[in-house]
Amino acid sequence: MSLPRTLTRRRTAAAALTAALLVPLAACGSDEAGTKKDTAGSTASGSASAAPAAKLTVLAAASLTNVFETAGAAYEKTHPGTKITFSFAGSQELIAQVAQGSPADVLVTADTKSMDKAKADTGTPAIIAKNRLVIATGEGNPFKVDELKDLADTKLKVVLAAPEVPAGKYSKKVLDAQKITVKPVSQEPNVRAVLSKVELGEADAGLVYKTDAESAKDKVDAVEIPDAQNAVAEYPAATLKDSKNAEAAAAFVTWLSSPEAQKILQDAGFQKP
Repeated sequence: MSLPRTLTRRRTAAAALTAALLVPLAACGSDEAGTKKDTAGSTASGSASAAPAAKLTVLAAASLTNVFETAGAAYEKTHPGTKITFSFAGSQELIAQVAQGSPADVLVTADTKSMDKAKADTGTPAIIAKNRLVIATGEGNPFKVDELKDLADTKLKVVLAAPEVPAGKYSKKVLDAQKITVKPVSQEPNVRAVLSKVELGEADAGLVYKTDAESAKDKVDAVEIPDAQNAVAEYPAATLKDSKNAEAAAAFVTWLSSPEAQKILQDAGFQKP
């Protein structure tokens, strides 16, 4: 049975009106989806600009042991998901590790010459801190060591860092400049080993960084060396080209020059770069 023409026209008009109403609704749905997509894209872009979570291995000079443990904890706190493992040693040992392909992400040495030896394996280094030498003696300075020339006394058991170690090079530089001849009872593989000898009473005095003596101030005394007779140690930091976490490694190196990191370094006795 055919429907009346009037009813047919009404149904056709209603269908047309419904279709017309659905078009903008579909467009709104499309816009909303697009907005969500754009927002997601923006969020992704925002997180990409932040340091990604990663497990980083940092090869660092022995004299950075205490301060980097503090700095690492601070970095992990503000970068959730990131874990930093430090490997501390004399800079010459660190360079050897890099040359041998030891898996790591960041290198921090106690002198620029050591870093230069690894330039084929690193990004561009940045100086993050400076340091100076002091004479470490037993607590209370029992042998009354007052200045560099006192280290020439053959009755004193003096320890120095080995000549190939940055602290050893700086020690030789300041002693040679003052024409002081010291016959050490031992030459240690890193500056922390020198400090340990003095702490344990196995040596009467030794040349260490100011920050090393500060880290053990309840066990050793520090005799200041005048700036005119001293040497400035510079600490460069760089990413390693073979790092599997290049972006996270670069973020950490950049952070080491930030106000937060610099405060940690300077509170430990390091000087501004």
